[in-house]
Amino acid sequence: MTDTLHIAPFFHEGTGTWTYVVHRDGDGEHDAIVIDTVLDYDPKSGKAGVDSLRVVQDYIAKKSLRVHRILETHAHADHLSSAQVLRAATGASVGIGDRIRKVQDHFASVFGIDRDDPALRDAFDATYADGDVIEAGNLHLTVLATPGHTSDSLSYAIEGHVFIGDTLFAPDVGCARCDFPGGSVDDLYASIQRLYAMDDATVLHLCHDYPPAGRERRSEVSVGESKRDNRMLRGDTTLEDFSQARRARDAQLPAPVLLYPALQVNIRGGRLPPARENGQRYLCTPVQGDLPAALD
Repeated sequence: MTDTLHIAPFFHEGTGTWTYVVHRDGDGEHDAIVIDTVLDYDPKSGKAGVDSLRVVQDYIAKKSLRVHRILETHAHADHLSSAQVLRAATGASVGIGDRIRKVQDHFASVFGIDRDDPALRDAFDATYADGDVIEAGNLHLTVLATPGHTSDSLSYAIEGHVFIGDTLFAPDVGCARCDFPGGSVDDLYASIQRLYAMDDATVLHLCHDYPPAGRERRSEVSVGESKRDNRMLRGDTTLEDFSQARRARDAQLPAPVLLYPALQVNIRGGRLPPARENGQRYLCTPVQGDLPAALD
């Protein structure tokens, strides 16, 4: 018997996303949670698949883990969630921040979905607020609201480890953008200060890494290192300086490649839109711009 906490990271090359399996063995139980799963999706062909998830599932099977919860740090705009595939395989519940309703309301209007559609209303098995404690067998996680990148962003803390979603990246990359609907530079600054108030040895587990040439990808950084070296927000960076730098950077960033496909799936808790009469499912892109009447 051991009570050691195990954290296994899995990297999705196509989207630069980290998925985590967190587990502990004890008293014959092998309890686990999974954070930020990814569905393979090629926007050029529309082909979706679960090859990456199978690697995670193989680890779960090899370790004989019982997955209690599947957690999302927020409604991602850069990858599609495979939470429902894993839910069907394990029976685990799918949870996200309780501010997901704000995100759903905004994108329901973008995609022409009834905001009261059960596909949105009942998309998640559980929603969490700041200070909640998530019980998963012999795992106990504390929920931290860390908005700024999105309004629904959460972090999950357990025994000196915090899974922080897109709040911070590796020090040479920086931190999350704040120009999505519901994003806020002020909120992100406050959320990062909350993380920086933790012990310097606290390990922050990243949702993404986009390593520059020559650097190995990273899944984690300590609070102390981020406070010292983060290129966007160090421990002594003022809100004014951060706000100026973040807004300037966001103004230069393109929309994520998977923005519309991802959000159509992720606001539904990882489900695809319903099939049309021809049996085909579609992920749609709203056409925008000042269009000539001839296109009507």
